Amino acid sequence: MTTHDTTSSPANGKVYLVGAGPGDPGLITLRGKYLLERAEVVVYDYLANPKLLSYVPKDAQLIYAGKKGGGLHAYTQEGINQLLVEHAKRGKMVVRLKGGDPFIFGRGAEEIEELVGEGIDFEVVPGVTSATAAATYAGIPITHREYTASVAFVTGHEDPTKKFSNIAWDKLATGVGTIVIYMGIKTLPSITQKLINFGRSPDTPVAVVRWASTPQQHSVVGTLATICDVVQKADIKPPALVIVGEVVKLRSTIDWFEKRPLFGRRIVVTRTREQASDLVAKLEEYGAECLEYSTIHIEPVDDYQVLDQAIAEIGDYAWLLFTSINAVTYFFQRLFLLGRDSRHLAATKIAVVGKATADELRKYGVTADLIPEKFTGEGLAEALVRTEVKGNRILLPRALRASEILPEVLTDAGAVVTIAPAYRNVPPMGRREELRDQLESGTIDLITFTSSSTVSNFLTMLDAGSDEELHRLLDQTTIAAIGPITADTVREHGLRVDIQPERYTIGDMVQAIVAAYRDKAAQLAR
Repeated sequence: MTTHDTTSSPANGKVYLVGAGPGDPGLITLRGKYLLERAEVVVYDYLANPKLLSYVPKDAQLIYAGKKGGGLHAYTQEGINQLLVEHAKRGKMVVRLKGGDPFIFGRGAEEIEELVGEGIDFEVVPGVTSATAAATYAGIPITHREYTASVAFVTGHEDPTKKFSNIAWDKLATGVGTIVIYMGIKTLPSITQKLINFGRSPDTPVAVVRWASTPQQHSVVGTLATICDVVQKADIKPPALVIVGEVVKLRSTIDWFEKRPLFGRRIVVTRTREQASDLVAKLEEYGAECLEYSTIHIEPVDDYQVLDQAIAEIGDYAWLLFTSINAVTYFFQRLFLLGRDSRHLAATKIAVVGKATADELRKYGVTADLIPEKFTGEGLAEALVRTEVKGNRILLPRALRASEILPEVLTDAGAVVTIAPAYRNVPPMGRREELRDQLESGTIDLITFTSSSTVSNFLTMLDAGSDEELHRLLDQTTIAAIGPITADTVREHGLRVDIQPERYTIGDMVQAIVAAYRDKAAQLAR
C-alpha cells in the first residue's frame, strides 16, 4: 500500500501555522524545525527570530509579514490571510512562522478560519508563548505554591473596533495571583490604575521584560505604584510583557539569564561559516550575542597534481602532517576521490597541530601519533625534530598560502618536506558597510580571531583607508586572539591584543574571554 505525503505533493497545498517561540531560536519545537526544513514558502513575523530561516531550503520563497506596534505593517492581517490562501492554492507547502504561540494573542485562529473557508488543509504547531518565557528568563516562576496557584494571561491591547472591553478588571485585580499582560506598555498607566482601583495593593511587585529570551533582554522591577516611572526611566519599549504578582519577589533569588558573564556582550566571530558554530555555541552559552562575519571562504585549489602524486606514494612518507581542520577535510576528500581510504595510511605516522585537528582526524577513523604540547606550527615542528626526522619524507597538505615556519624548521633538521596545496582561503565579499557602522556606533564589544588569515581578511573586509581610521574603528573594541601567531599578526597591524589563552583551543579561548569579563565585572563592583 502506498501513502500520500501532503507535505511534498505539488497537487495538495497545505498551510502550517508554526509557533516560533519567544525569540531564542533554540526554543522552537522539533516539529516546527522539521517543517521549516521542508517548506516551499515561509511567511514570517517581526517577532520570529531570523536565525530560524537558516533551516529553510535555499530555493524556498521567504515573505516578511511583520507588524510592529505603532509602525508600518508589511501586510495587513487580511493581506496575510490572502498570501496563505494564494500560495496554498498553488500547491505549495506553506509555513506561517509566528512569534510565540499561534493561538495565544497571535491571531492564528483568524488565519485558520480563512483557510477553513477556502477549503485549505492546515496544521497548527504550538510554540513557547512569550508569557512563560519572559517570566522564566527573568527568573520569575509564574506559579509557586507558597505564593499563588493561579495565573491569567491578558492582552493590554484589545481590538480597537470593540465598543466595550471584555476583560473583567474588577474580578481580575484580586481574583488571580499572577497576571501576565501582553502588549501592555502603551496602556500600562491605565492598567496599573485599574488594578489598584479594584483592590490590588499598590505595593504589589511588578516586572516588565523586553525582548525575552534574547541577548537584548532587559528586565525592570517595581510595584503597581512605581512601575510606570521605572519603565519610562529605563526607556522600555515594545515588545515587552508585564508580570504582576508576589512571585516577582523571587527574581532576586532565581534570576539566571541576565547574570551570565557575557550577557549583553556583542562579539564578532570571524571563522569560516562552516567552522563558526562551535565557537558561537560556546559564547552564546555564556550569554553573548554573536555576530558572524566570516572572513574566510574555503575553496579547492585549481591544481591537485602535487597532492595526488603524494597520495599515490603515501607509503614512502614517514610523516603526514595536518595543521588545520580544513587540511584534514580536503586531504580525505582527495584520498576518497582517488579510490583510497584510511587503510592506505597504515605505514605513515600522522601528526596534528592541536586537539581540534586531532578530533577532526578521528572522524575518519584515524588517531594522531603526535600532538604537540604547544598547539602551533612552531610547536609541531619542535616536537617532530625531537623524533629525529633527518632523511625522512614528510607530507604537509595545507592552504595554498600559509606560514613557512613549519616546513623551514623541518627542512633545516634534514627532512624532505613536500608541501601539497589542498585548499585556499578566499576573503568573502560584502557586508563592509554593515560592519563599519556597527564599529562606529560602538555596539561591538569584542572581536575574536582564530588564525592569521582571519585577521588579514577581516582588515581587508573593513577596508580602512589609513592607520588612523583603523585605530578609530577598533581601539575601543576588545580583541581576542587564539594563539601567539594570530596575536603577532594583530600586532603587526598596530593593534592591541587584550585576550589570549594559554592553550590554543576554541574552548580555552572562550574560557579566557569569560574570565576577562568576570574580572572586569568584579573591578566595577568594588
